[in-house]
Amino acid sequence: MIIRTLDFCFSLLFILLFIPIFIILSFLILLSSKGGVFYVQKRVGQHNIDFKLLKFRTMRVGADQKGLLTVGDKDPRVTRIGQFLRKFKLDELPQFINVLKGDMSIVGPRPEVRKYVDQYTEQQKRVLTVKPGITDYASLLYIDENELLAKSSDPEKCYLEEVMPAKIKLNFKYIDNKSVREYVKVIFLTAQSIFLNRA
Repeated sequence: MIIRTLDFCFSLLFILLFIPIFIILSFLILLSSKGGVFYVQKRVGQHNIDFKLLKFRTMRVGADQKGLLTVGDKDPRVTRIGQFLRKFKLDELPQFINVLKGDMSIVGPRPEVRKYVDQYTEQQKRVLTVKPGITDYASLLYIDENELLAKSSDPEKCYLEEVMPAKIKLNFKYIDNKSVREYVKVIFLTAQSIFLNRA
């Protein structure tokens, strides 16, 4: 209950404070290529229920039909402004709206697409017992996941057999120790990673 209250208050405050940034980014996205400002994708949330995840659009329209994984820093499907948004995780900002709605928490396992969730083992499905989040320990360790996949001869296989299982194990680190202290710790580490290590 406390975490839900923190989610709501932090998200509402963040959105109100950064409305000017939202407007500027929206304008740049519209200028960068044809298509809308937001990218909406169906993801799997708590209790295995689908919801619509919001992101700022970083790829050309229809690019996801050529594959769900983004591979490498120079993926031709990603727009110029999209590369900047991804580097600093700004494309994730609209997900604070998902948090306000109650679909997500600020901290929690990153929500997957149904294609990959359907391949979870019974043990891995435990990540679906909590709300998905904008950030968590797996997001921090795999902040350059697309670069890792780019080095593989078979990115899809690498993701399914190596990256995804490793990320789920890290998800359990938060799930098994979920508390306000861990929640604040992950938010602090995420801010530190983005603003210090990515600058």
